[in-house]
Amino acid sequence: MKKIFLALIALTSVACNIDRSPYDSKESDTILTDPTGLQTITLGNYALLKGDATGGGFFNNLYRVGEYGGDNIDISGTTTDQFFYYYNYRSIKNNGRSNTIWNAGYKAIIGCNKVISKFAEGKDTNTDQLIGENYFLRAYVYFSLVNVFGKPYNQGTGNLGVPLKTSDDVNELPGRATVGQIYDQVVNDLRKAEQLMTLDKNNTYASKEAAQALLSRVYLYMENNDKAIEYADKVINSGKYMLLSNSELPSYATKTPETNKETIFAFKYNKDGDYSDGWYTIGSMYANIQNVGWGEMYASSSYLDLINQNPQDARLKFISPKYATPSVPVAYWVQQGTNASGGITYNYTFQKTFQQGGNTYFTMNNVNYQVQSEILPTKTNYYFINSNNVKVYVNLDNDMDKRNGYPKFYVLKCSLQEGVPQLWSPVILRLAEMYLNRAEGYAKKGNSASALADVNTIRTRAGIPAYPSVPSGQTILDLVLQERRLEMAFEAHRKYDVFRNKLSLDRNYPGTHLNGNNPFYTVPYTSNRIIEYIPEQQIQIQPNLIQNPD
Repeated sequence: MKKIFLALIALTSVACNIDRSPYDSKESDTILTDPTGLQTITLGNYALLKGDATGGGFFNNLYRVGEYGGDNIDISGTTTDQFFYYYNYRSIKNNGRSNTIWNAGYKAIIGCNKVISKFAEGKDTNTDQLIGENYFLRAYVYFSLVNVFGKPYNQGTGNLGVPLKTSDDVNELPGRATVGQIYDQVVNDLRKAEQLMTLDKNNTYASKEAAQALLSRVYLYMENNDKAIEYADKVINSGKYMLLSNSELPSYATKTPETNKETIFAFKYNKDGDYSDGWYTIGSMYANIQNVGWGEMYASSSYLDLINQNPQDARLKFISPKYATPSVPVAYWVQQGTNASGGITYNYTFQKTFQQGGNTYFTMNNVNYQVQSEILPTKTNYYFINSNNVKVYVNLDNDMDKRNGYPKFYVLKCSLQEGVPQLWSPVILRLAEMYLNRAEGYAKKGNSASALADVNTIRTRAGIPAYPSVPSGQTILDLVLQERRLEMAFEAHRKYDVFRNKLSLDRNYPGTHLNGNNPFYTVPYTSNRIIEYIPEQQIQIQPNLIQNPD
């Protein structure tokens, strides 16, 4: 049997046979002449991107770059798993997870190229649909890869992106294309996909609306706000999708994609074949449920501070604090001083509170402080006056289970599909994002009224007060990005949303990212560490790949 190898996507120790279907061992030329060959190769491309039950594959690793490098989580300890380098911004050149992203991504690209180059359009709607799905998948992979390994679009379209390969010629080993060239390819592929896909399949397959939704995101990243709005409009006005109700929202992750009317596109995971024992899934790091899962990564205090501004927010139900028994009142994340770079630091404090003379006190550094409160329009703030006559704010709660001193605020947004502890079908595109994409586009065009209307659509669904106007001291873009953080948390968007908007990532909150020498309290958008190194294994195989700067 003839085997074809491509250095560009070779594994560390064994070259990959790019022509082998994930489902069987047929030679690719045989598959291409088989009546079901087009569907077989296409399903194989979906499978490569979805990954497997042991945490391998494209998305399982891609997710960790986008979410672990943000500010919605803290890790309660160290780990030998190389995703830790995404979390603490100590990138390494031989990160096996980055190599998996590269390998699986280019395997899928080669599979898509084979379909696009070998199957003719116009034969029938089924054929065109499948070809269009491959254009969509190729665009999704290239867009993802350029965000991991290339600087944001608005930092320079001439910056190096990733190799651009659109043929199935195994002797073609291109160097890195520019960020601009990759984005151009992504847009062209998605517009082609939009044209070809006309069948009404369920949301575990690419569709015309999925291509439009991804175009909205891509154009937003490119700061082509008119197009971002236009394509968000197309999806919203299609009538195919609806926001889940306020009561349904907390159970988003428990639904299968096909039964979720808000999901535009998702990779479907089944308990049989995609789950194993549940310990290697994404949700496993966030929670231990029914004795399944590591439960070592929790919602960050800065995220909790934000979402707790509205205790009635339905999205709070994605967070499950694990209380100790018996419950004992304590104060958490006390604002305490500044770090070497001048930012505020937060230290968890677990001193018990006590009552005396009708007042509440808690002990910090052997000093008893009286807890006072101030009532704001949307919440109550608790504070004490320190020795410098400065208000120091605290969050009062009951005593919680902890790991290495970090209270366990479990995240349930990636678990419990069909009641199975760590089963989850990753949501790639959903309707709420379209409202937020449109809002951001409007905000950047100076159309505050339209942007505020879209933000309020999301807030109203969440059960929290709509903004009558932009609050003093904030901009409309501030409101949009804040709502985007709340709504899209734990969906692998946050890191990209911060840096593409030329903001610094604020990590002044407890977590093991602050351990060691010279921790990153803040990460500026200009830092070389906002992107990953090109995997060293790939450079050894293909020396014309230029490494990202240290």
